[in-house]
Order: sequence, then C-alpha cells, then structure tokens
Amino acid sequence: MKMHFSIPLSEELLEKFGGRYVLYSVYLEGFLFCKVRYSQLHRWNEQLRRVFGRGIPSFPPKFYLAMTKSMADERRANLEQYLQNVSIDPSITNSEVFISFFRKLQQDTFKIQTQRAFLDVYLPDGRYLRIDVQTSDTAERVLEVVSYKIELSRELIGYFSLFLIQDHNNGELSVLKKLAEFELPYVSLRSMKEPSCKIGIRKWYMDPSLDKMLVDCRTAVNLLYMQVVQEIEKKWLRPSDGQMQKLQIFQKAPNKMKFLELVQEVQHYGYIQLDPCSCDYPEVGCTAAIHVGNNEISCCIKLPSNQIKEVSFKINRVRCWQVTFLGSVTGQGLDQFLELRFEYNDSDTWRWIVFNTKQAFLLSSCLKKIISEQLMTATKSDQEMQIELPQPDKAKKASIHPSQIFHSGFKSRKKITTSRSNEDDCVFEKISEEDL
Repeated sequence: MKMHFSIPLSEELLEKFGGRYVLYSVYLEGFLFCKVRYSQLHRWNEQLRRVFGRGIPSFPPKFYLAMTKSMADERRANLEQYLQNVSIDPSITNSEVFISFFRKLQQDTFKIQTQRAFLDVYLPDGRYLRIDVQTSDTAERVLEVVSYKIELSRELIGYFSLFLIQDHNNGELSVLKKLAEFELPYVSLRSMKEPSCKIGIRKWYMDPSLDKMLVDCRTAVNLLYMQVVQEIEKKWLRPSDGQMQKLQIFQKAPNKMKFLELVQEVQHYGYIQLDPCSCDYPEVGCTAAIHVGNNEISCCIKLPSNQIKEVSFKINRVRCWQVTFLGSVTGQGLDQFLELRFEYNDSDTWRWIVFNTKQAFLLSSCLKKIISEQLMTATKSDQEMQIELPQPDKAKKASIHPSQIFHSGFKSRKKITTSRSNEDDCVFEKISEEDL
C-alpha cells in the first residue's frame, strides 16, 4: 500500500562553485520529512536495483539540457510518484538500504547528528516515559523500547503505534499524524518547532472488535482504558447520562474490563476525531466535526442556516479519494491548506465530497487502515469457509470491492484524476500483516 509521500515544493539553489541545483522538499503524511537532490535519489535508486532487481519502479530520466518550468514540474511529479510506488513493497521499506537512506536525509535536513538523547513518550493519561535513545532511532525501535518498559506483550505491539500529537491552550487535543516505522521520532519532534507537540502511544486499529485481541494482556488493557478515559475527558466520546453514571461506577471500583465492555456501546468508541473543518456536503459553506472508524466517516455537519445534520459515509460506498495540497504559509506542516475529496455513492448517484482539513493525510491513513482491516477479515473468513467447504462452487467470496487511492494529489482541482484502472493505485495492492 502506498505511503503518503509527496513533493509539493522545490527550490533552486546555487552550488558552492557556481551552477545551480534543485532541492526537493519531501513530505510524509503531510509534514516536511526531508530535503533531497535528484542526484541523491538517482544513486539511491541504483542501490535499490542492485538489491531488489527489476522490481523497482522506473526512475525519472536525466535531462541533459536546461529544464523548462514544465519539465521541472514534470520531474517533481514523477519523483513524487516514484517514492509512492517504491513504498508499496514492505520488503523494500523494511530494508536497511531504504531505512538508512531516509535516516541520513532526515538528520541532514534538520541538522541533527547521531548522539544519545532523551525522548519523552506520553501515555494517554498524561504521564510520560523518558526513553534513553539515539537521535537516529526509528519509530519502530522506540516503540519496542516503550513496549518493553511498560511490559506490553511483543505479540501485541502491532496494535499500537507512535503518534505526533498537539496539545492546545484550550485543553483540546489533536492527533496530527501516525509516525512511519522508519521515521525518526526525535528528529520529527524537533522539526515541528512547536512546544505544544509531543510523541504519544495510542492504539492503531479502526475496528473496535479487535479489542478482544488485547484483553489477556494487563498492559494493553491499561492502555485502552487510559485512552478511553482521555477521550471522554476531551469530549471525543459523549456517553449518555445513564452510560456515564455506570462508567463512573466502574472507574471508582476500579473495574477496567467492565468499563471497556460498557464503553463499546458509546457512540464513536474506537474512532479517531479530527478537528472541525469545512466541507461542501450537503452544500457549500458547511462545517463538520468528523469521527472516523468502524467502517464509516461519521460527521456532525452544521449547515449555513445553522441547522445540524448527522451524516454517516459508509466506507463500502467510497470508490476513491485524493488529498490535494492547496498552499502553505511556511511549508512546515501545521500551516498547510489541504483538502481530502472522495467519490461517494449518495442515493445511487456518484458525487465528490470535499473536506478542507489540515488532517487530510491522517484521515486518508485511517481510510487505508479501515480497508486493510476489512480485507484481512474477508481473507480470513474466506480461508475458513474453504476449509469447511472445499468445493469451489460453495466457497464463500469476499464481499469487499477494491477501491483506489489517489493520495499524490498535489495538483490543481481542475486536474483531479478520476481513472479507476491503474492497478498501482489500488488500495488492496500487496497488503500484508505489516499493515496492521
């Protein structure tokens, strides 16, 4: 499954001894990740080909004449597509040649040398663990250290992840992005230049029924419990008065298992909440509070007339989606203007629905996660049915229809791609257990 690599910006710089070169700003999940030259990517591509052979996507060719603006734009777009295509194969993204390349780029971009440092990783209840790390440690490594310290079973690490989180002055909380496994948490946090940002551990699955996989681990239960309590305090979850009374009883007991059983009945349990944003559904000029999870995008929409409309966009009725870069103040990430648009079957009519949100990439990641979990469930169910009913004509068929994702997206609105035949863009392409 493609990662959210993008190259919305580039700059032309002078060499030390004359001449010029282009420096490309590579973004990951909508935040500046590193800056790189074409020549660096070209050498890296040759390394990848020596290791992985012909399976590597084609690399944008060299130009031996001065580039025009259109040629420069084409190269930028092709490099962006190349990075997305390379990231499809987990055997590549988990390789040392991939990780070491981006480790060096990320450190060089933000001028952070490899050295010992301390990194605070926050638990959902506000406490934090101070981890002794190297500045070059990846998110995968840091998560392993955190899991060891809190005694989280190694088999369950994949159900959790590290996130970049922002605390606001008014007490509200924003989940900005999930850190990629090869990303350097220490460097990513330093690159934000925002004292209100922090690294936190949270669960990373969108199907609430997967809670049952964690109930035999005391630490996993504690993490789930802390996160739910936090989300109730932040009003991400709004239990009814009756539910709240029962939850408070289980909190005082304390009976965390009963608490977690009851909270599953609360609307939006297990969802990720996004900051309020604007949208064009059912008409232009609306604002929306978005919760995504459990196979839907649940929206509380305020119409221009101030009327409130509750809408649930079911994922199995989404055909494709795209994130588009609309501009930036400084190009750091928190000040970007982004939109996510998806094609939706609304009353048997396909239409594009647009959310203008700084968390467009996070929303896209959640949609990818939902679909990967759906596919895993369907595949598992299909395998079980084939064991019970080996006859080909009686085997159960997967009920999920392939969707496509267009997350390169840094185009004008007039050039949005609507083709659905490109297999490279298929959400279900090469999904493995690493997606969970």
